[in-house]
Amino acid sequence: MALGSIILAGGEASRMGADKGALVWLDRRAIDRVAALARTAGAEALVTVGTADYGLPRVVEDPPLGGPVAGVLVGVAALRDLGCDRALVLAVDAPTIRPGDIAPLLAAGGAGAAFAGLHLPMVLAVAATPADAEADWPMARFVDRSGVTRLTCDPQARARLRGANTPQERAALVEELAAWEAAQKDGAA
Repeated sequence: MALGSIILAGGEASRMGADKGALVWLDRRAIDRVAALARTAGAEALVTVGTADYGLPRVVEDPPLGGPVAGVLVGVAALRDLGCDRALVLAVDAPTIRPGDIAPLLAAGGAGAAFAGLHLPMVLAVAATPADAEADWPMARFVDRSGVTRLTCDPQARARLRGANTPQERAALVEELAAWEAAQKDGAA
């Protein structure tokens, strides 16, 4: 099955106060970190969803700033057109997710999987997208109606998976990221 990735980047970032995708996390923009994660996970195609142009393939949800379900729907349509039958749905505000964090989602079969208590990240079989889905649905309804399996979330990964909506959450995740990357470099030396 061909895996593609949707990076939701269409929010207003009112709590963050800045474009979340353009924020630099240590040495790279959030959007670039999330795109690298998608590629590491095996995504053969990738689309960002939102009005900002980050230099990556992009689609705009209808209506613009229409919310996460609107973004997933337009992203799924774009990936379907690219020949993908599975979608790794990621949020641009979660650039510290590690490949191991999403491995259980990628291993799930059927309609896909998301973690209990979190709607994103999610792996979704394109065919599992509810035919009657509306752009203004709450994300919880979309996930439930898609039939994805809810997996237990590793408590150590929960903050990374949830991402950063405020400068304070971002500061904590940047600190964790710096420590993790330093440990990775020390282990490789």
